[in-house]
Amino acid sequence: MDNLSDTLKKLKITAVDRTEDSLEGCLDCLLQALAQNNMETSEKIQGSGTLQLFASLLIPQSSCTAKVANVIAEVAKNEFMRIPCVDAGLISPLVQLLNSKDQEVLLQTGRALGNICYDSHEGRSAVDQAGGAQIVIDHLRSLCSITDPANEKLLTVFCGMLMNYSNENDSLQAQLINMGVIPTLVKLLGIHCQNAALTEMCLVAFGNLAELESSKEQFASTNIAEELVKLFKKQTEHDKREMIFEVLAPLAEMDAIKLQLVEAGLVECLLEIVQQKVDSDKEDDIAELKTASDLMVLLLLGDESMQKLFEGGKGNVFQRVLSWIPSNNHQLQLAGALAIANFARNDGNCIHMVDSGIVEKLMELLDRHVEDGNVTVQHAALSALRNLAIPVVNKAKMLSAGVTEAVLKFLKSEMPPVQFKLLGTLRMLIDAQAEAAEQLGKNVKLVERLVEWCEAKDHAGVMGESNRLLSALIRHSKSKDVIKTIVQSGGIKHLVTMATSEHVIMQNEALVALALIAALELGTAEKDLESAKLVQILHRLLADERSAPEIKYNSMVLICALMGSESLYKEVQDLAFLDVVSKLRSHENKSVAQQASLTEQRLTVDS
Repeated sequence: MDNLSDTLKKLKITAVDRTEDSLEGCLDCLLQALAQNNMETSEKIQGSGTLQLFASLLIPQSSCTAKVANVIAEVAKNEFMRIPCVDAGLISPLVQLLNSKDQEVLLQTGRALGNICYDSHEGRSAVDQAGGAQIVIDHLRSLCSITDPANEKLLTVFCGMLMNYSNENDSLQAQLINMGVIPTLVKLLGIHCQNAALTEMCLVAFGNLAELESSKEQFASTNIAEELVKLFKKQTEHDKREMIFEVLAPLAEMDAIKLQLVEAGLVECLLEIVQQKVDSDKEDDIAELKTASDLMVLLLLGDESMQKLFEGGKGNVFQRVLSWIPSNNHQLQLAGALAIANFARNDGNCIHMVDSGIVEKLMELLDRHVEDGNVTVQHAALSALRNLAIPVVNKAKMLSAGVTEAVLKFLKSEMPPVQFKLLGTLRMLIDAQAEAAEQLGKNVKLVERLVEWCEAKDHAGVMGESNRLLSALIRHSKSKDVIKTIVQSGGIKHLVTMATSEHVIMQNEALVALALIAALELGTAEKDLESAKLVQILHRLLADERSAPEIKYNSMVLICALMGSESLYKEVQDLAFLDVVSKLRSHENKSVAQQASLTEQRLTVDS
């Protein structure tokens, strides 16, 4: 270290004299000291005030410039040296050196700037102000096609510098995207896919940039899907594949790229991984199986990519995914059920799948998870059944296959996601199916559970679906017995509250169900309707200008139906409904205006 002190003194003199030989000797000595003990040497350099000298030594025409930049790069490996490098005015001359034609100068300058930017706001800011990023991107473009080792090393350093410059900084990443870095990096990946270090740099850069919304369009306009799949096929090591997966996942969120990945043959790679890893109990293999099957499900979220893989229900991919459902591996059961739910996004697919026996497979899967089952598998299988039940022609087939009974086994579940899907599946199944709606509506256990869930204030989805199913049981069955069961279980107040929902569709469903109750079983429900303050709510709905036309229409139909009850009719009279109703006779909606005239007549005749 005494030697180092002498070198630093000598460097100060030499820096003024500009004698190249002595300067080179001093720099060699510093590099040697930094190699032996970087931290201590860096502290000495900072303490001696030598950093400021470097700014004047960074001149393009000097033969020592590359070594000066190398010393700065070594020093800037220490976090405590990055701000001092900025304060010593090193950024501007370093950025100027990026215009050099000397490959070694470019290499060491790229390293120096990259290290100063690493995790340093001040470093990034200074490079940004000096315009360093654009020069580096221009270099990447112009050097992109040269494949000799020295050039590949320089490209790797430049990629690393851009990474350090923009890492976890949205505005700087957006700046690089605007400068067109993405197509350049994709081209680099294609040309230099044999170079592990450069490939790795590109992948890390893609992973960071793909998180940004503004990157999506640029990525979609390149052949990144093809390049990544090509690279993926060559990888045998778990870590390398995982790295590519980390880029594929955010890219596969974009519909345009989903299709490109499918066309590039990613699905076949994923299916192969699943086949290789399915029986392994190694941690890495289990993780890779999960990633591959999750990614497969993600690709099916795009309409075009999903339809391409479905191939009319005869596609190899569809058949393979189907074979996951009876598997003993929970991850594959889950992915299989989610994939079916994704395939079941249009009527044609749903009808084909129900006809080809998928419902039975899903019911068998659910059966395996009734007692202490896997919640995610339950949720996924119910999601698939719910989607399959949407086409009208499927409902009767699924009901006769026993889906209702299979789903009701989960009535005791305490998991809101499972409750939510269970309710949705039952609601889809009974749509316009009077017999099934009546059967379910007379099931006291089910109705009591629905009433309980109607109060699940912590879970808005479950609460909403419970209300909608209660209403659906009445609307589709039009059964007195169903209404009696719901009254006895305390469900009326929830239907009245549902009429005040912020969602018009739910308000409407509630009003239609309440009108049926009033028409079929008014005597049984009278007290509950009174205590739920139905008449006051209807007055409010009719008086409110924001109420949708169908809400006004159904509220008046309900008012007329309530007149059969003495106590409720008295409430109607007390609230001066005539004023509100007569105003609606001139409503722009013809149905509302006609119903207002009819309701006014009823109110006048009966008063």
